[in-house]
Amino acid sequence: MQHFQRNNNLVGWIVFLISLVTYTITVEPTASFWDCGEFIACAYKLQVPHPPGAPLFLLIGRMFSFLALGDVTRVAFWINMMSVVSSAFTILFMHWTIVMIGRKVINKRFAELTKSESGILLLSGAVGSLIYAFSDTFWFSAVEAEVYAMSSFFTAIVVWAAFKWELVEDEATANRWILFIAYLVGLSIGVHLLNLVTLPALALLWYFKKEDKPTYKGGFVAVLVGLFILGIINSGIIPGLPSVAFWFELQFVNNLGMGYGSGAIFFLICLLAAIVFGIRYSYTHSKLLLNMALFSFVFLLIGYSTYTVALVRSGYNPPINENDPSNILNFLKYLKREQYGSRSLLYGPVYTAQIEDFKKGEDVYKMKDGKYVVYTNKPEYVYQKDQQMLLPRVWSNSGSHVQMYQDMLDIPAGQKPSFGDNLRFMFTHQLGNMYTRYLLWNFIGRENDLEGAYAISNPFEDTSKLPDVLKNNKARNNYYYLPIILVLLGFYLLYRKDEKDFLVTIMMFVLSGIALAVYLNSPPAEPRERDYIYVGSFYFLAIWAGLGVMQLAEWLTKLVKSPQVRWGLLGVLSFSAPAILAQQNWDDHDRSGRYHQIDFAKNLLNSCAPNAILFTGGDNDTFPLWYVQEVEGFRTDVRVCNLSLLGTDWYIDQMKRKTYESEALPIGLKKDQFLEGVNDQIMFNESPNISSMSLPDFLELLHRDSPSIQAQTQSGEMINTFPSDSLTIPVNVTQVANSTWFPKEFTGFLTDQLAWRLPSKNIFKGELIQLEIVANNAQQGWKRPIYFASTLPGDQYLGLKESMQLEGYAYRLMPFKITGAKDGFVNSKIMADNMLNKMYWRGLNDDKIYYHGDFYMGIPSVTLRLSTYRLADQLIREGNVPLAKKVLQHVENVMPDKVIPYDQFTASMVSLFIEVGETKKALSIAKTMMDRNDKALDYYLSGGIRSHDRDIQIAYYEMTIIASSLSQSKLPVNQYQELIAKFLKWKNVFDPEK
Repeated sequence: MQHFQRNNNLVGWIVFLISLVTYTITVEPTASFWDCGEFIACAYKLQVPHPPGAPLFLLIGRMFSFLALGDVTRVAFWINMMSVVSSAFTILFMHWTIVMIGRKVINKRFAELTKSESGILLLSGAVGSLIYAFSDTFWFSAVEAEVYAMSSFFTAIVVWAAFKWELVEDEATANRWILFIAYLVGLSIGVHLLNLVTLPALALLWYFKKEDKPTYKGGFVAVLVGLFILGIINSGIIPGLPSVAFWFELQFVNNLGMGYGSGAIFFLICLLAAIVFGIRYSYTHSKLLLNMALFSFVFLLIGYSTYTVALVRSGYNPPINENDPSNILNFLKYLKREQYGSRSLLYGPVYTAQIEDFKKGEDVYKMKDGKYVVYTNKPEYVYQKDQQMLLPRVWSNSGSHVQMYQDMLDIPAGQKPSFGDNLRFMFTHQLGNMYTRYLLWNFIGRENDLEGAYAISNPFEDTSKLPDVLKNNKARNNYYYLPIILVLLGFYLLYRKDEKDFLVTIMMFVLSGIALAVYLNSPPAEPRERDYIYVGSFYFLAIWAGLGVMQLAEWLTKLVKSPQVRWGLLGVLSFSAPAILAQQNWDDHDRSGRYHQIDFAKNLLNSCAPNAILFTGGDNDTFPLWYVQEVEGFRTDVRVCNLSLLGTDWYIDQMKRKTYESEALPIGLKKDQFLEGVNDQIMFNESPNISSMSLPDFLELLHRDSPSIQAQTQSGEMINTFPSDSLTIPVNVTQVANSTWFPKEFTGFLTDQLAWRLPSKNIFKGELIQLEIVANNAQQGWKRPIYFASTLPGDQYLGLKESMQLEGYAYRLMPFKITGAKDGFVNSKIMADNMLNKMYWRGLNDDKIYYHGDFYMGIPSVTLRLSTYRLADQLIREGNVPLAKKVLQHVENVMPDKVIPYDQFTASMVSLFIEVGETKKALSIAKTMMDRNDKALDYYLSGGIRSHDRDIQIAYYEMTIIASSLSQSKLPVNQYQELIAKFLKWKNVFDPEK
């Protein structure tokens, strides 16, 4: 026994070391896109990220940040290393878990194992854990500062602890393991809630140990109990305890006249007293089950108590303070994740449902004069009854989503989807495209890293015919079915030899994968691939893969008599799976040397003049900026204003405060005028007597809650409206023209007012605040530059594009309009200086650095290449050909085709290269792109034009642009015209409209 345990520990630490070294070599050196920049900034200064907050993750991240030893540029690396270490420990505990399950398959105690059985067990644990270590999704999370690596660690250690508990025969000692598990579950809540889905399976494991003669009925009841415990924790403890505390708070503050916090403190004292009383009662009356339940509850609460970090730190008003959970009102909203809204799971409306009525829902409170005062109610919408159904899957009524539902299910516009359509969407998209596809990525292979990529369908396909974008894609990973074969063998082995653990692991797999996909109820489109959500289910598949080695060993024992040959074959066949995973996945998981996401943030900030206000949109043009400002202290004079948050009262409050070198934003609305539920939407109520409206005058009426702009709703409530979508802002022409910042060449465009039309008929709160910032800044003499990130969706520019000056990666709002400039106008002097002298381009010319998929390649393409095209085009129009040539050469030097392949923006630059005298370069680009598209179209069109619609249309666009540029310049184009003709011939054959 001791000899085996020593070897087991040794092998476990070996796979830990292999994982640790692998992840350390490939770890991201700085902040990745998406949530990583926010998490690193919040961990570094213990700020408050988006709900539910991950406080334990932040606390541990803060400790890892100390290893930077004061070098702020290394903080991100060390917080990323937290994921590296967490992931390596996940592999360690996974190995030990596979060994414990494998021992039960053999059905011997560890001390009774033969040398051969011991070897097979250790081999199984090593192979299964390394398969998971090198798998696509887990490796991706292991090298960045996201919560999923640490969440996987808690899943691994909880499952390991549960199987360790099962081995313990002494009841007192076993109970300690239960308390340890409860504590781990409580801690895991402070990282991510995914760990909770294992609880029903652990309840089944508990039942199998406690019941000598288990039955399916008893197992079913055990799972229901586990689901009940999951519900208690997820809905009863996490948001439930603060909800009860708030009820006490209302009684003590509103009814007894006591101070804020008194009711919550009283509740906390009562809760602790009740727990102490219950524990004493369980001791004196020998209630073992009650005693264990109460102690488990205590240990879970101790772990859950990390959430007090958000409560405490929020009270200090840090720059990142999402939801401002500094009081019990906001803390409750934070824990309930109210900012994300809700969706019906069991019964509710489908996308064709219209709102018939709305009722007053929960009271919404504010703190005023020492009381909690109800100032509005949450609306509860009443939908048409005939437009609702069980298990609603096709639920989103977003315009783009509705069109996608109709296209995917072939439903005519306006027709209600049937229940069959509803289920078809669940199975084909939610369980198929958004789950099974990810599963196959990890155990069969992946075609590429483009959005919506499929799994490898034919591992023995002749890749010589593939277009370069697919053949040379680093994320084209082909595992030749080796991992999935081991998974199926392990599944088969457990099914035959260990029905209990077969059911337990099946339950864990289903709850962390299929059930989760059903629960999340994803819409037809997501902002990115969501495979990381299901990494828990891939964990249990990898356990089966490890057990598959035992099935292989069993078959080889029957087929091969020579022990040496048998062990040699077993080793080669077993380790071939993790080896092929490591070999195939290394190049597209190696993030070492990749800095562009941070350079992008710095370039966006450096596109702004000093003391600017910068409007940004989603996560990726905001979180990297937060990181460089909060951690590296870069351009803290620029106030980053996230439009997706600007409709919330807590964020508006933050924008009204000075932060670092940035003064408060000019927002005049009082707190009561932008609270949740107040002025959420200003309805358009057109007045025939008003052709245009002064924005400052309208805002003045709004500040005074003037009845002249109010209208009554059907429910009798008075709401603010606006009478015209044509707005004006007065401009002091003399003051602006004489200011030092105003470009004198545009003086002739100045008039006494700036007039424009809003793009939409209704104004939401975020847009209202935007308009107030613009109007108030204008009234203060346009002293503070206002910028809009060039990455914003078109509808977020407020219809002001004709008044926007492009200066790099951002547009500056100007006090004049150039009619017809639908995409703004270029200030070539400022933009050239920014692009050539103030921006960073690390690694974009290094083909050893991997840029992930459409998004990571798209960011430098859209920002650098598109900006370069617009700048060079403007310089040529102005006659500054030498500088235009320098700008075009610059983009080729810092971002060549070998790293970020030429795209549609490059195709547009062919004509510019010709105009600046770089004909040879233009022809070289044309040939490269035409040859590439020729091969790609041959491949795409051979399968029918509808299989790669988007890629085909892009290729056709690029070819026509290039051919047109060459033709206009009298350069050879015949060969390319033939290529386009070939495409059109194919199109006529496959296009159903032809």
